[in-house]
Amino acid sequence: MSHPSLTECPECGLLQRHKPPPPGGLIECARCGAVLHRDRPDSLNRTLALTLAGLLLFVIANSFPFIAFNLRGNETHTTLLTGVLNLYDAGQWGIAAVVLFTSVLAPGLQLTLLLAVLVPLALERMPPWLPRLFRLVRTLAPWGMMDVFMLGILVSVVKLAEMASIVPGASLFAFAALILVLAAAQAALDPDLVWSRVPLSNPNPATVRPGDDHLACDVCELVMPRTSAVRDGDRLRCPRCTDVLHRRKPESLQRTWALVLAAILCYIPSNLLPIMTLTSFGREQSDTILSGVIFLLAHGLWPLALIVFVASLVVPLLKLLLLTLLLLSVRFRWNWNPRERTRLYRLTETAGRWSMVDVYVVTILVALVQVGNLANVQAEAGAVFFCAVVVLTMLAAMSFDPRLIWDRLESEEHVRMPPTEADKHA
Repeated sequence: MSHPSLTECPECGLLQRHKPPPPGGLIECARCGAVLHRDRPDSLNRTLALTLAGLLLFVIANSFPFIAFNLRGNETHTTLLTGVLNLYDAGQWGIAAVVLFTSVLAPGLQLTLLLAVLVPLALERMPPWLPRLFRLVRTLAPWGMMDVFMLGILVSVVKLAEMASIVPGASLFAFAALILVLAAAQAALDPDLVWSRVPLSNPNPATVRPGDDHLACDVCELVMPRTSAVRDGDRLRCPRCTDVLHRRKPESLQRTWALVLAAILCYIPSNLLPIMTLTSFGREQSDTILSGVIFLLAHGLWPLALIVFVASLVVPLLKLLLLTLLLLSVRFRWNWNPRERTRLYRLTETAGRWSMVDVYVVTILVALVQVGNLANVQAEAGAVFFCAVVVLTMLAAMSFDPRLIWDRLESEEHVRMPPTEADKHA
């Protein structure tokens, strides 16, 4: 059985037993509603096929011209890395590193590592390094932002439509297909199936009984008595995936507060300072995030303007407000509905990545508009601050432990874990 019958919810900490999900169905936490397990039919074969297709598309997307920019006979050809290299040459190495990692390295590593995990499983082999690689695959998943990059391409093409002609290259079509293939591979992957095939370092782990002092792994979701954990000096490690075990994320509130405050300090200049300067035929025009939205509205592209406005202005501010609200609710032990607070946390964790769209717009324009004295684009300080806001808020959401929201209830209710037949006869 690939889905464990005993699970501790990663969002509220409730320990619960359940049956395997029905075909095509899912299992939700009985307390907070988080999705614990999904049934993914033929997961291994489907994911392996999609991963192989994704790697082929990834090579094509990085090997051929991406977009061409033609201004009065002066043509600029770009690849996926052109904007990154131009940003680096201009001294914007911070933005260049973030764009390189999120648009090229993270997706490429995710596909490569996933292939390295799935091939041995398909051959019914279990190399000792497989759990560590699969842990890294799960860590990289939130940082791959090719879909956001594609939205940035759309916004960039709209901005340049009146200035010059844009010619899509073969890599652009491969990139678009890669987005769909990678999304399908992630949807087909059943992590429970992978972890169920990894042998435990302790072949006869003790059974968790109601009231036992137990630990649950944040990565592979193995639930075990504290005595079954592998001791590594002062730390306890999971006997299956070797990740360090904690009852709660270490110093969660302190780290989240520090990251939120740093993001707030960066948010103000990110909206006041220009994010790029366009020089066209001797005239300079500096754009802030808001002026970019106004440009789209002025050209009648209100759906695209709305997307950029929400992603670049509303989402970062809303995320900062929600994280601050969650931190205060834990600090002062508010009675406000914990299920609703958990949903708000889920929202902050999911939506934050879309704020990268303006960073990608700057990167694409820097790559395309480099036509000597006729036209060129330079990234400005606002882009640096805005990139910092996006990264800091994502790290803040990852640092916050939503189980802290529910800790006040733990002393008021018993863990909802029906006893097993063994427990009844013990």
